[in-house]
Amino acid sequence: MPRQLTLDLTTPPAFSRGDFLPATANEAALLTLDAPQDWPRGRMLLIGPEGAGKSHMAAFWAAENGARKVAAGGLNPEMADHLVAEGGALVVEDADHAGFAAGAEQALFHLWNLCAARDCLFLLTARSAPRDWGLLLPDLRSRMDAMAQVRLGPPDEALLAAVLVKLFADRQLTVSAGLIEWLVLRMDRDLGLARRLVAAMDRAAMARKGPVTRRIAADLLDKLSPVDA
Repeated sequence: MPRQLTLDLTTPPAFSRGDFLPATANEAALLTLDAPQDWPRGRMLLIGPEGAGKSHMAAFWAAENGARKVAAGGLNPEMADHLVAEGGALVVEDADHAGFAAGAEQALFHLWNLCAARDCLFLLTARSAPRDWGLLLPDLRSRMDAMAQVRLGPPDEALLAAVLVKLFADRQLTVSAGLIEWLVLRMDRDLGLARRLVAAMDRAAMARKGPVTRRIAADLLDKLSPVDA
């Protein structure tokens, strides 16, 4: 019987560039973020599904560019002037939440105009295109629709495996290399599912006061995986 390899995963959560996992799925987005001088009017919208790495990319981009960072759902018009620095940079995360938060749409519209007036780089992240945000302000909707976009693609098996390793490491969980391979071969290539699955396995292992096992993984994968219609 072959010897089972064990991964000692003790790395704390980290969101620097060095902790980012480059792959085919995010290559175009990474190249785009690294060339803000080429963004039309200094603006870019980064679109990707849950868990795809948008927040991680936004975090190291903000650190490298001295950008302020704010969540769209917490915006209000009074904040706009404070957030936009002359010749600076700004990140608004989860811009798709602006259509469901009072005052956020008006704030986002002000930010758009102020960034142009103050030559401030403007990076937005979202899970979907602006047409799906539920925006009510026509002027904001037209501007968001016209904004340059770059998308994160679906992960391949190598990226999914690497993300699982990092998620377990972030929680300081030790799992076997065989379990990672077993999960990759059976789960959808969905990084949001990977995040939810690892969190659920952590809770289950803690409740049982034992290690993460394949039985735990199988039970939770069955519960958390989407059911085909």
